Amino acid sequence: MPETQLTWGTVEQAAVPSEPGRTPLWWRAVAVPAVLATATVWAVGRRRNRFQRLVHLACSGRDLPPATDLQARYAVRAVRWAAQFLPMRWACLEDSTAAALVLRVVGRRAEWRHGVALDPVRLHAWIAGPDSAPVEEPTDTALYTPTYTPDGPGTARATRKARP
Repeated sequence: MPETQLTWGTVEQAAVPSEPGRTPLWWRAVAVPAVLATATVWAVGRRRNRFQRLVHLACSGRDLPPATDLQARYAVRAVRWAAQFLPMRWACLEDSTAAALVLRVVGRRAEWRHGVALDPVRLHAWIAGPDSAPVEEPTDTALYTPTYTPDGPGTARATRKARP
């Protein structure tokens, strides 16, 4: 667990998202329909059920084999590239959901996580790679405690699956 210090709400957050890293064209082509599907799921239906719909979509590939670190990175980068063209709010929840969907399309999965950090209180969603580390996230993501991991860590999921 990283050392934390009280800041009384003065942790600096980037106001402008960083440029997505280089991503092969094929991953970008897969990301465009995934981003559009995520935006559609976000927009259609009752507002109060939005989080549940996005979590369900993010976890739709939970029984697939785990993605490699590179595959997970490409999925996140491709989604961030495609999402920049959307005329709507697009934040970590939508970002992580679309990245999980991209991985599902290519027959892989990454663990979807939602967490909370304190001082100031803030929420964040991300996908975790094979080593359970956040993929393409800033270092301060380590300050977030996962509070909701519906598809669970890989080893916990394997244990649940092995039970009769």
